[in-house]
Amino acid sequence: MLGEQIIKGMAVTAKNFLGSYVSEERLPTIQYPEERQKLPEATRQFPFLVFDGDDPMKGLRCVACQICEKECPPKCIYIVKSKDKRVDYKGQMQLYPVTFDIDLSVCMSCQICVEVCPFESIKMDTDFELSNSDRFGGLLVNKHQLAKSNSHYRKIHPTDAAASDAALAVEVAKAQAKAKADAEAKAKAAAEAKAKAAAQPAPPA
Repeated sequence: MLGEQIIKGMAVTAKNFLGSYVSEERLPTIQYPEERQKLPEATRQFPFLVFDGDDPMKGLRCVACQICEKECPPKCIYIVKSKDKRVDYKGQMQLYPVTFDIDLSVCMSCQICVEVCPFESIKMDTDFELSNSDRFGGLLVNKHQLAKSNSHYRKIHPTDAAASDAALAVEVAKAQAKAKADAEAKAKAAAEAKAKAAAQPAPPA
């Protein structure tokens, strides 16, 4: 029949047009920025650094291992590690980043930095409203700007955050068990040394 495909196409258009009045899924546009589209959980834009606790700098999970810096394809990550150490989230002494910069004007949002991080410290944010009049200085962000809480991570990526928290809980439990075993071993060695010293005969007067 002549024009059959045109009629089918117009039927689909009409279905979507009429459906847009009763179904939000069929709405062609939203009134941005007054209305915001709900982003899928897998949405990713640019990296951020996760911190635990209330202090963004002391709670940073990053230990300045520089793996993300080395693996970054466009080389937009710059890290300077500390000379001293501080206690990390597992209660162990670790290095920390004195400088951690990311040039967002170069970042390609590939997520390789997230995949290679062994400390669950760098993740992908969903914030996309980053327009800036200063292309270079305005998009070069430091660790203070990158630091975001674990609660923020749970909010934007709840499934991944739950898996990350579970993995960290296992690591913390291992670290605590090792610390307890080391303390018990030291206490036992000290007790044995004390008992051995007490068992030795007193020197003649």
